[in-house]
Amino acid sequence: MLEWERIARGAVNVEVEPHLREAVGSGRKLRVKLGIDPSSPDIHLGHTVVLGKLRDFQDLGHTAVLIIGDFTARIGDPSGQSATRRPLEEEEVEANAATYLEQVFKVLDRDTTDVRRQSEWFMGMELADVIRLAGKATLAQIITRDDFRKRLEANTTIGLHELLYPLMQGYDSVAVRADVELGGTDQLFNLLFARDVQREHGLEPQDVLTTPLLEGLDGKQKMSKSLGNYVGVTDAPAAMYGKLMSLPDELITRYMRLVTDIPESEVAKWEAGMKAGGNPRDAKAALARMVVQRFHGETAASPAEEAFQAQFKRGEVPDEVEERALAEGDRTVADALVELGLASSKGEARRLATQRGVRLNGETVEDAEAPYQPSSGDLWQVGKRRFVKVVAPAERS
Repeated sequence: MLEWERIARGAVNVEVEPHLREAVGSGRKLRVKLGIDPSSPDIHLGHTVVLGKLRDFQDLGHTAVLIIGDFTARIGDPSGQSATRRPLEEEEVEANAATYLEQVFKVLDRDTTDVRRQSEWFMGMELADVIRLAGKATLAQIITRDDFRKRLEANTTIGLHELLYPLMQGYDSVAVRADVELGGTDQLFNLLFARDVQREHGLEPQDVLTTPLLEGLDGKQKMSKSLGNYVGVTDAPAAMYGKLMSLPDELITRYMRLVTDIPESEVAKWEAGMKAGGNPRDAKAALARMVVQRFHGETAASPAEEAFQAQFKRGEVPDEVEERALAEGDRTVADALVELGLASSKGEARRLATQRGVRLNGETVEDAEAPYQPSSGDLWQVGKRRFVKVVAPAERS
């Protein structure tokens, strides 16, 4: 069944697979839920893995139910965390949600996406309602979650509010009557727990499908803006192309499978070609072009490729480029140039930019006061011969 092959591609966990397989092929229109906590304003390729799976369901005629976690974001999802995550203020959540949604629809079909907010059902709850909801779960169930268990064993503090997170996420599935819920592998406990919450409310439990967590450009840790190893979906075409060309060779076909929609047969050909001695650079260039096309269109891919070739294939960049780490956090271009040792002062940085002597990933930067968030693989150039490549600090975990 071609529909099931598309749904199953890249999936890690499927619960319950026979039931979901039958449902996908039944012709019934499913409500497929994905919850997002707008903890940051931007999305990157790591987010698009599960969003792409939701789009697969849409393309097969199902309804995407996208839940904005405007309540759970204020708690902070502890999944995979070794410490309590900072809750967000309401203003942060709203600002992040606005830009997040704008970017989400680079992947999803806006017309067949049902966007819901948790505040629709949680805002009207009274304390008695919360207590009744809490009565649907037990502490024993909650603390079986791996991250909670490890923190208990390490005698690390767990906030009582954190225990409510999976319960609230589970109730979302009740509120929207989800048939299926998607999430990354770090969400498996929450997604399965939601099945129990649905049963307690007299509903048929949802099926669950998880997708992999995408490694970042460093090839080691999960893609994350805070780690600087990400490719943002709103990155300029040349920057996007250049970042992907810095990807470790062993991740090329993994990215092809998870962030493009090319057939598995084509991925297998690239894989076989590299094993037979083919140049991974060719496969990486094909990947970079596909990703730029996906988010910026066909017309943007060729100029991005040309900009990269002008720098790297025509000898404009030396084979050995100094690498320097930048700590996370927003800064200006001038700040970055000083920190990277490319300018002795902010005044010099402003002069260099005004004279069009500064380039970032092949593009001229004229505004020294423009904001800059470091990303692993960024290539800074000052003048004709001074180059520095940004890497994520090694001490981060």
